[in-house]
Amino acid sequence: MHNSEQNKTLISIGLVIVLIAVFSFGFISGKSQTAEASKMQAISESLNGTKDKPNQVDFALFWKVWNTVNEKYVATHGTTTPSDTDRVYGAIKGMVDAMGDPYTTFFPPQAASVFESEIEGNFEGVGIEMGIKDKTLTVISALKNSPAERAGIKSGDKIIRIDQNSTEGMTIEAAIQKIRGKKGTIVEFSVFREGQKDLLDIKITRDVIVLPTIDTNYDKQTNIFTIRLYNFSAQSPGLFRNALRDFVNSKSNKLILDLRGNPGGYLDAAVDMASWFLPPGKVIVRESFGGNKPEVIERSHGYNIFNDNLKMVVLVDGGSASASEILAGALQEHGRATLVGSKTFGKGSVQEYIKVTDNTALKVTIARWLTPNGKSISDGGLTPDHVVDLTPENVKAGQDLQLQKAIEVLSK
Repeated sequence: MHNSEQNKTLISIGLVIVLIAVFSFGFISGKSQTAEASKMQAISESLNGTKDKPNQVDFALFWKVWNTVNEKYVATHGTTTPSDTDRVYGAIKGMVDAMGDPYTTFFPPQAASVFESEIEGNFEGVGIEMGIKDKTLTVISALKNSPAERAGIKSGDKIIRIDQNSTEGMTIEAAIQKIRGKKGTIVEFSVFREGQKDLLDIKITRDVIVLPTIDTNYDKQTNIFTIRLYNFSAQSPGLFRNALRDFVNSKSNKLILDLRGNPGGYLDAAVDMASWFLPPGKVIVRESFGGNKPEVIERSHGYNIFNDNLKMVVLVDGGSASASEILAGALQEHGRATLVGSKTFGKGSVQEYIKVTDNTALKVTIARWLTPNGKSISDGGLTPDHVVDLTPENVKAGQDLQLQKAIEVLSK
């Protein structure tokens, strides 16, 4: 990942931004028609004369609609006329939404503040990672020990309503703003769950969200060491290195890497982790920009500390997304690990976060991820070598058939 204070490439479900030219202007009602015309002409010349102006773009229609609304519009039903600034934000949001990509969104000040607090891992809410799947707001995972997990939210749940507000056409960011809130307050979800006839109404009390990172376990009876990774944060590579040290010290050669419910995070973290198992130069992921732009290929750093005696299983499910899919796909296609579980989420797009002004930002999809063999992760996700789907009955009974299969594969 190419890091800077203002420009961070992210691949976590829901983190996407684009840089555009932003114009600003003032409009004061009650001025004389001549002064108003002069003002608008100056604004138009400034906008259309900018060096960043796209070729063959005529803003005359925009200004005509702007002036017509300004002249004709009357607020009704208890609404108020938005400020000029809010109207500009709305115009930019409409332009960005026209891309038709749920991960490309404009952030006005309040939304930008919420988004950045999530990146920093400091926020109050319910602990749900979400994405858009089949044009529907879908749960990727409920974070470990979060209010959402305790309330029974599951990966794959389709969020139909939030506090009685329909989510049809709702962006991830708009959903986040509705879900976020002060600790102790309640938010209600209506969700569709596969296998259920009726919508499930689930009330969740908001709390401070602590992002988990990694857990380890060594079972002496099976001689299997398990690393459970919950996200790909900036701290993940160091914690993963420490977990591998514990694995080596256990003298085991059987490793389970559990990426179930892991929604992703930083690309560099996935590349660093894959490098512990792959020789230098091996392709980990391809970044395809489309058109005539060349691919960017991320390759193994070549730590490669394990020999052929290593037996490794990666557990995945519908909550495994983006960076999880990159790591799992690389280890699978290079023959270093066997994938067990259910099909992954299929979130294989690249997003960039860029500050536009001090208090606004944009997020945009700039590329898509391909596995080493060229498979687009967005096209249906990854299919495990051993497909094991869990039923609600399995979960209720505490039967982890996916883990059981992983143990079976490593015990052969």
